[in-house]
Amino acid sequence: MIPYHRTTLAQQMVQALQGRSLLGDAHNGLFLAAPRRTGKSTFLQGDLAPALRQAGVEVVYVDLWADTRRDPGTLIAEAIARSLQTHLGLVARTAKKAGLKGVKVAGALEIDTSKIGQVDGLTLVDALRSLLQAADRPVALIIDEAQHALTSEAGEAAMTALKSARDQMNQPGLVNLMLVMSGSDRDKLLRLVVSAGAAFYGSQIQALPPLDTDFIAHVAGLVEAQRPDLVPVDRAALQEAFVAFGHRPQFFMAAMGAVLSPLSGRTGRFEAALLQAAQEQQVQDEAQMESDYLGLKPTEQVVLWRMLDQGPRFRPYDGEALRFYRESLGRPVSVPQAQKALEALRQRTPALVWKSAHGEYAVEDAAMHRWFQVRVAADQWPPASPQGLLALDED
Repeated sequence: MIPYHRTTLAQQMVQALQGRSLLGDAHNGLFLAAPRRTGKSTFLQGDLAPALRQAGVEVVYVDLWADTRRDPGTLIAEAIARSLQTHLGLVARTAKKAGLKGVKVAGALEIDTSKIGQVDGLTLVDALRSLLQAADRPVALIIDEAQHALTSEAGEAAMTALKSARDQMNQPGLVNLMLVMSGSDRDKLLRLVVSAGAAFYGSQIQALPPLDTDFIAHVAGLVEAQRPDLVPVDRAALQEAFVAFGHRPQFFMAAMGAVLSPLSGRTGRFEAALLQAAQEQQVQDEAQMESDYLGLKPTEQVVLWRMLDQGPRFRPYDGEALRFYRESLGRPVSVPQAQKALEALRQRTPALVWKSAHGEYAVEDAAMHRWFQVRVAADQWPPASPQGLLALDED
């Protein structure tokens, strides 16, 4: 992937997080939603984090999708612990050089960072306070795929603790703790802010702007610099292909490399081949989702269908849902059968369904929602199966 930095956007976010923006509530928490593979994590790590550090902020970054087998609450605690440990080591070395037996930074030399967030260890609030004091500068905690925290009780507790830390550490006109939460699914991220019981109730979800014409101009400029024979590159065609790739730079650049490769045997203009590759990728993505759907058992299909249709309003076992299952299948579906179907959807690899610690369900990949909506609008739903939707289930 070629380096491309959105410096202006990052600086604007830093200003907002510091409470220096006239509008917005980012100093109380910045919640960003963007589809997967559209450059969200690259922006957070390659643009926002460096801009925060340049502004004199201690940055802690954690990706809750880095290891989905581990509890998200533990991942958050460990990220804070690693940053704190770095500063505690510096404090200890300074004390040793000064001939002191101990220097206390909120009891820093007595902190066991391996127990942060545990019952007998430092709370997340105290750990962040210690980090603030040891680093002697404001702290920014960036949590990528933050919605995953809702899949465990420890993760939810961590979100509540972070809200408490924000309230305790920040004062009017003084932002000591900046929180950035990102998610690849707006509906899931909303669960952190939308209900009265949510940790960050009242905060707003903002869409991270996708890579735009400036990115396309950057890519076109690189092509023109390396291939003078292609000057001028058709920027409009590149933009059309990028949109067709779902604004996903990885797929777009891979296709660019393929059509421009000397091994491709292609000569002359490349834009048409790039557009064709984008259309083929679209067809492939949709075919994979259709294959995944048709590979499900009938009960699993109608439960997923209901979830796609209802979005955040989905309730798997209410009367309306059970009526929908019965009418779609032509036979009753019991609550245990619906439960079994949901669990099967969660256990697939990759999983098709996400579940919060409170028993809320959502489609794992937001792209499936877009696929569903397009098919419904074209009157092509449900997908046709050779066996038909009414095939016997194994329940």
